[in-house]
Amino acid sequence: MAITVHEFAHAFAADRLGDDLPRSQGRVSLFPTDHLDPVGTLMMAVTSWTGFGIGWGKPVQTNPSAFRNPRRDQGIVAVAGPLSNIAQATLFSLGIRLMVGLGSGSIGASSMWFEFLQTGLIVNLALAFFNLIPLKPLDGSWIMTAALPYPQARAYEIFMLKYGPIIFLLMVFVFRGVIGMLIGPPVMLMQRLLLWGI
Repeated sequence: MAITVHEFAHAFAADRLGDDLPRSQGRVSLFPTDHLDPVGTLMMAVTSWTGFGIGWGKPVQTNPSAFRNPRRDQGIVAVAGPLSNIAQATLFSLGIRLMVGLGSGSIGASSMWFEFLQTGLIVNLALAFFNLIPLKPLDGSWIMTAALPYPQARAYEIFMLKYGPIIFLLMVFVFRGVIGMLIGPPVMLMQRLLLWGI
C-alpha cells in the first residue's frame, strides 16, 4: 500500500504538471498491480528474511520536455512520493491516537489493529526518509538537482550518474548501518510529533 500510493503520487503530480506519459502508461492509478515491479517485490520478500526488508515499485517514467519548467517540475514530481508517505503515516498515527483515546475493547482485536497501525506508521516514515537520501536512484537525487543552482546541479548530476548507484548498492548491501543512522533519527522524531506532538 505504501509503495502503491508513493508511485501513484509521482504519476499524479507529473500528470497535473502537464506530462501525459504516466497516464498513457496507466500509472495514474491506485491499483497495486499497476505499480508492481517483479524484481523489487522479490527483493522485498527475500531481504525480509534477513530482518531488513528492502524493495521497490516500478519507477514512474516522465517526459521532462512536457513540463513548463523541467528542473523545478521534476523536483515537484520527486517530492510527491515521500510526501504521500508522510500523509499515509499521518493517517496511521490518527488511528493510533483514536485507539489510545478510546481505550482498549477486545484485547486481541485491539492489539492486532494497533500493530497494523504502528507498522503502517513506521513503514511509511521509513520509506519517506529513505527516499529523501540524495543518491540515485532515490527521489532525493531529483530533489537535490532541482534545488541546487544550475552549475552545481549539473556537476552533482554527472557525479550521481557515475557513482550514485554504486554508493547506493554499497549502502544497502554492505554498510546497512549507514541507512539506520541516516533515517533512524528523523523517523523517530516524526513518529513522536505525529503521535504525541513532541
